[in-house]
Amino acid sequence: MSIPSTIVTPPLTNDLDIVIPTIRNLDFLEQWRSFFQPYHLIIVQDGDPSKKIHVPEGFDYELYNRNDINKILGPKASCISFKDSACRCFGFLVSKKKYIFTIDDDCFVAKDPTGQEINALAQHIHNLLTPATPFFFNTLYDPYREGADFVRGYPFSLREGATTVISHGLWLNIPDYDAPTQLVKPRERNTRYVDAVLTIPKGTLFPMCGMNLGFHRELIGPAMYFGLMGDGQPIGRYDDMWAGWCAKVICDHFGYGVKTGLPYIWHSKASNPFVNLKKEYKGIYWQEDIIPFFQNITLPKECTTPQECYIELSKLVKEKLGPIDPYFEKLGDAMVTWIDAWNELNPSTDAAVKIEPSKAK
Repeated sequence: MSIPSTIVTPPLTNDLDIVIPTIRNLDFLEQWRSFFQPYHLIIVQDGDPSKKIHVPEGFDYELYNRNDINKILGPKASCISFKDSACRCFGFLVSKKKYIFTIDDDCFVAKDPTGQEINALAQHIHNLLTPATPFFFNTLYDPYREGADFVRGYPFSLREGATTVISHGLWLNIPDYDAPTQLVKPRERNTRYVDAVLTIPKGTLFPMCGMNLGFHRELIGPAMYFGLMGDGQPIGRYDDMWAGWCAKVICDHFGYGVKTGLPYIWHSKASNPFVNLKKEYKGIYWQEDIIPFFQNITLPKECTTPQECYIELSKLVKEKLGPIDPYFEKLGDAMVTWIDAWNELNPSTDAAVKIEPSKAK
């Protein structure tokens, strides 16, 4: 069941920013107006900074282009990707809100099987404000939604659940496929609406997509770095997945929850599979080493903040993945720069609340 679109008082209007990376006019916001207008938008303009981006009237927003990024970060701007949607993470840096929702500009309002418009943002907020179950799988999926509960045999000691810090939404119409799958199935469209939200179990990685994503910025924001992609880099279209792998390892360390499923958005535009293949081909090979790398990481218990965890990850990236390609040495350095930039712009989180690593198995 999707969250109804007719919510009288929008939730978290003072605690959530919507981050949108773009190279074009944001006419797509017109369809989202009734859902997004009560919130503050952070628009990160990629590409030519002299180009004027049109934003429909009536939205509360701030817009940053490459010149702004360079001015604000100085030499640290090297960690923000150029000519790639990975630039969105600059919006995570400058936000001062507790939560972030990020969406791509080719994503529109979807409808559930009853024809009801889906308020994707409200569903993400619902996912983030209700607990997750990363330590024991509930066969009725989300036990906290109306009409469901914990099944027989579910340990009572785990029924309070864990804090949810990532809400990963899905897509109708154009699925988020890699280039080889796009080439094999050029006409495939996702028409299947699965009315479910699942917690991804502790110890399990997933391919995170950044086009329909919510997260708790204060608890996991420092891990939401979308890497070095795009212009001048040997790889693209792995930005959100890199952030997802890093964030999931850190979530597991602290015992946080990650959910996937609802809400759906309508993904309107299929990117060019030949262009995508050029961006992805090294990543397709590298991920066969990257995935085992993340699967085998155990962060030391001395890491008690997301920043400390991320610095530890950067060292391991250089040590373990550096021999694969010099790119990973550069990426490891950029991860440190990202944390330096995060702490500079977010001094209150520099001395973040110390968190005991999870002892749940």
